[in-house]
Amino acid sequence: MEIIVTPNYEEMSKTSAKIIANEIRRKHDLVLGLATGDTPVGTYEELVKIHKEEGLDFSKISSFNLDEYVGLAPLHKNSYNYFMHDNFFKHININMANVYVPQGNTNDPEEFSRWYELQIKRVGGIDLQILGIGGDGHIAFNEPGSSFASRTRVKALYKQTIEDNSRFFSSMEEVPRFAITMGIGTILEARKILLIANGKKKADVVASFIEGPVTSQITATALQLHTHVTVVLDQDAASKLTRTEYYNWVRDNKHMVHKSVGR
Repeated sequence: MEIIVTPNYEEMSKTSAKIIANEIRRKHDLVLGLATGDTPVGTYEELVKIHKEEGLDFSKISSFNLDEYVGLAPLHKNSYNYFMHDNFFKHININMANVYVPQGNTNDPEEFSRWYELQIKRVGGIDLQILGIGGDGHIAFNEPGSSFASRTRVKALYKQTIEDNSRFFSSMEEVPRFAITMGIGTILEARKILLIANGKKKADVVASFIEGPVTSQITATALQLHTHVTVVLDQDAASKLTRTEYYNWVRDNKHMVHKSVGR
């Protein structure tokens, strides 16, 4: 796991966008896993900027979103489908035929979840999965206690998640209680993973998932079992880490690996 600590949210967003852009340039038909929420908005804004100013091409990209609220139609203002179109898709040249977001208002969420898994497999799996992290340490909507082998499914939301997300709704009662979410097992099959986090409110859980024990009670700790994870943090989110000096040294001296190999 590579930890990159940046000074602020703006630099976190630029750094994560550069990582994604480099992967797209390396593989033009990249399969990209996407996340929603406050944290990735700046990253998407930076990717749009790179697209418009540097010609980053999304035309051959396929994308799969992590999750969606059960019961919300795609055009609902609080749906993740609406969020992705408003913040990202409508600003780039992605082919909407290759865009997949869980359908919250499907008549059969369980059957849809199985279909979603099949679509990911059909395109050969996810190359780069973008993640945020919830206040209780969840990734996607894999709440505490979720199996590390779980697949895309319907998941009941914890009280803290409902409270955290209530700011987007008019009242607590309007917040959906269930979501369709990629499972931890699905996420861990991505070839590469990029997790981004910002703010002091995430500092404790960030420290727990990076430096603490692997536990299903903090589902992000499952990422410790993956072979290629990059974590990009702002200074506030990294403030509870105990090995920051080491992470910064690695960040600043990676070029020395190539020099050492060439000796």
